[in-house]
Amino acid sequence: MDTVTREARRAPDARVRWFGLWDSYFVICYLVTTGLVFTSAVPQTGRLIAIGALTLVVPWYAGIGRPLMLRHERDRRNVVFAGGLFGLFGLATAMDLTSAFALFALVPMLMMSLDTRAAVVAGVVGNLVPVTMLWLRGGAGAPLMLFVLLASLLGIALSVLLGLWIKRVVRQNKEHAELIEELRQNREQVARLSHQAGISAERERLAREIHDTLAQSLTSIISLVEVADAEVEGAPAVARKHLALVGRMAKESLAEARSFVADRTPASLRESSLAQALRRQADGLAAQTGLVARFTVEGDERPLPMAVNVVLLRAAQEAGTNVRKHADARAVDLVLRYDEERVGLHVTDDGVGFDAVEAERGTAEGGQDGPGGGDEASGFGLRGMAARLAEIGGAMSVVSAPGAGTVVEVTVPLDGAAAGRSDGPSALRSEVAERRTEAAHEGR
Repeated sequence: MDTVTREARRAPDARVRWFGLWDSYFVICYLVTTGLVFTSAVPQTGRLIAIGALTLVVPWYAGIGRPLMLRHERDRRNVVFAGGLFGLFGLATAMDLTSAFALFALVPMLMMSLDTRAAVVAGVVGNLVPVTMLWLRGGAGAPLMLFVLLASLLGIALSVLLGLWIKRVVRQNKEHAELIEELRQNREQVARLSHQAGISAERERLAREIHDTLAQSLTSIISLVEVADAEVEGAPAVARKHLALVGRMAKESLAEARSFVADRTPASLRESSLAQALRRQADGLAAQTGLVARFTVEGDERPLPMAVNVVLLRAAQEAGTNVRKHADARAVDLVLRYDEERVGLHVTDDGVGFDAVEAERGTAEGGQDGPGGGDEASGFGLRGMAARLAEIGGAMSVVSAPGAGTVVEVTVPLDGAAAGRSDGPSALRSEVAERRTEAAHEGR
């Protein structure tokens, strides 16, 4: 359980424990005041009445005042509680002026049960009660009156300062409790949103993996089965060759499915390098379609992070699917290029091409990828490829024009391959926009 949740659950208990200190303080004030009254020179009847009034303050506070102070709310009961305190204190002071020591407990009670202005006024009035009682009795000498008056003025000053301090402590504790509750709610909301984001990200991952593996493999299998069915009578040897290819692709698809469900390395990269996997991809494309598929490596081949290997392999698979389904090409070239700071994959075909500007507009509007864009129904072609690249800081460009073939270029900076960026499909859109004029003039 996190810290904020524990603090939120402990906050009410902490307030009760903190209030227990006030309870102890009030008990000490009561005991000291009643002890002083008990030993005063006032007649016994007056002392008993004063002690009785002070004793009644205890249940009055415990039954009414304390619950009001813990709730931090203000209503008519707070005024009733303050009035009762004044009545009992006035009675005790009228019987014995020594009861004025109860102001040390009375003023904090008033401060915690009334609003600040009303509490200060009540505290001032309470400190004037001993002087008033002494004046009403008469017979007191001027020195005694002056002493009591000065003591009352000092008590008023201390009451105001103590009251303001108590109010500040109470307010800060209340704000602290509210802040803890707000933090707890925010943490719960963040956890809920993180959980939802995790679910969405996992769904997106599975959707991309299914499109890049199972969907493409099943499309190829269907095409090969249709070809084999057409040649089973006229050319049984060719039909058996296609069926054997179907079986091999089905096994590879099963291995890929098991890998991405377990979120492991693709089977084609598990025991071979990226170049070897891409060469097998080119050979498989040639075997499935009959076109000329060439694969070359430029630069010094070296190990790459697995995330880069997976993205480049998926990009090659998607480009090969586009060539097979849309390009009507005779030849396709795959070039894996190693530079000092980046690695790139270039897929070039001599097919019919397409309008790159129109395809870019369709991708920006969230529609289908169009020719050369992959699966028309799912829309995971170019957009899915760009999303994969954005996760590792890569970029993609598509250069094409009707009748001029298509060039798909994928680049990944090696220093930022492990850091995802938020470019998303915008990388594709910006590259297509920058090169559309060049594509129209240069062909491919």
